[in-house]
Amino acid sequence: MTRRATIILALLLVVLQGQLWFGRGSFTEVWQLEQQLIEHRRQNEQTELVIARSRAELSDLTDGLEMIEERARAGLGMVKPNEIFVQINR
Repeated sequence: MTRRATIILALLLVVLQGQLWFGRGSFTEVWQLEQQLIEHRRQNEQTELVIARSRAELSDLTDGLEMIEERARAGLGMVKPNEIFVQINR
């Protein structure tokens, strides 16, 4: 009886070890999933950078007219109606 129990327990141990190493949720599968997670996080960081650049570009485009006006006024001496232009050289 004990020999039979030992064989059954040994077979059960082999099956459990097989599941641990090769089955669903095995070490290799968990490692692969962790690698995929790292890659997805890296892709998310790159996407967030692209989004941040796009937002900055959008902000520049919306504020662009003000920048153009400021450059024209400073560089070319353009004035608005009812405005007096004074240039100070240093």
